[in-house]
Parts: sequence; C-alpha cells; structure tokens
Amino acid sequence: MKRWIPFLKSAPVVAVVRLSGMISASGRGTLNDAVLEPVLEKAFSKGKPSAVALEINSPGGSPVQSSLIGARIRRLAAEKEVPVYAFVEDVAASGGYWLAAAADEIYADYSSVVGSIGVISASFGVDELISRYGIERRVYTAGKSKSMLDPFRPENPEDVARLKTLLEDIHTNFKDHITARRGGRLPEDQDLFTGEIWLARRATELGLIDGVGHLKPKMQERFGEKVKFRRYGIKRPFLSRFGARVMDDALSTVEERSAFAQFGL
Repeated sequence: MKRWIPFLKSAPVVAVVRLSGMISASGRGTLNDAVLEPVLEKAFSKGKPSAVALEINSPGGSPVQSSLIGARIRRLAAEKEVPVYAFVEDVAASGGYWLAAAADEIYADYSSVVGSIGVISASFGVDELISRYGIERRVYTAGKSKSMLDPFRPENPEDVARLKTLLEDIHTNFKDHITARRGGRLPEDQDLFTGEIWLARRATELGLIDGVGHLKPKMQERFGEKVKFRRYGIKRPFLSRFGARVMDDALSTVEERSAFAQFGL
C-alpha cells in the first residue's frame, strides 16, 4: 500500500482539446457547439487542469457556431479560472481564427496559415439555363423579400444590397471579437480585417498570434518538464459509418476538402 505524503505535489495537467475540421451546425464530421459542449465541459472541469490547450486545424465555416463555441470557451475559462492556449496546425482561418482568438495566447507552426478575417457568401445563378430549356420557375410568397436570392431567377440588385448589409454586420461582429480579444496587440495603422491570410512569422509581427511554438514544448516551458497531458475529443458513434449517413459524411468530407484547398492545403 502506498503511503500518502502530504508535501508531495502532483504534476500539473494540461487538458488538450482537438478542434479539427469545418465549423457547421450540421454534419457529424464538423465542429459545432452542441457536439463540443460535453467535450469542453469535461476538459475544463475534470481533475482541475492547470490549463486548457486547443489544437486548432480549421478553415472556418458557420459564424454563429464559431461565436457559440468561442463564447463557451471564454465562459468556462472564467468560471474555472483556467488559462487557455491555442496551437494552430495547418490553418486557423476565418471561423478557425475566431476559435483561436478565444484563447489567451495563440501559437502556430512556421508554415501555419492564419487570418482570413472576413465573411463570404457564394452561390450559383441558373435562371438562363432553365430558360434555355423552356423551364418556368413558379414561386408565390407573402412578403416581397421571402424569395431573396432565388438562384432560379435573375439577380435582383435590391437582394444583393440586403445580402451585403448582412455580410457587413457579420463582419462587424467578427472584428469586434478579434478587437476584444487581441486589441492591445494589433497595430493601429493597419487594416487586418480584409480577409487576407498570413504565415506565423508575419502573423506574430501583426499581433494576430503570440509566436511560433508547438504544444508540448510550450506547455513544458510554462508548467515544467513533468507536465501531463489529458486529451479530449469528439467521439463518433460506430454506426455512423453505415446506412444513409455514409452519403452525408461523404458530402461533408468533400465540402471540408474544398474549404482547406483554398489555402493550398
């Protein structure tokens, strides 16, 4: 039987949460607040960790889910009085950078892609195609804006103006979040909210991240060589690989690969 020795302290523990993939309200292979809630709650609460480290590899996605996840991280950090560190792998862009900014400090690899602080909306217009084949689109609404941006009808300038207003409002929310989290470290003479991306060295100079660094050595530097790591992640049900879900997962994979591809990954 081991004797309890009161003056011996246990090694510090860092809870590691992996945030990898697209950010979306739907899809089992994506990041969203509902899926991450139990993961984050456990990471911040179990065993009184000295810190929570976020491993981030995301090209972004839903601004709402990004905001919900980021807000949850900040609430838990405040409630549990636990510092949060973010470590970027291939990319933390758009919503991925939103998540990184929820941390107290951000580190990345030399070749990590960071930034893309902007908002985008993309679609297709097929009104001329269906007209060519004699297909008539019939839509009836109550409310003149109900069929806004219908891809089967010619583009309406008023609809485009409304969409741009929405995008600007979301962009403002994004900028407010980054300014609140990184404001004192950002240069006043440069506009970093154009959607541009940077590698780690330049991102450090611009105050978007705190330096080049990797999870284990950085945490050992902060908490000692004997620091222990406890990992938490999203668990996928075994049966999710079968039946109708296969097609859904396949489509999510294609969408995710497309999102990463825009950053050359």
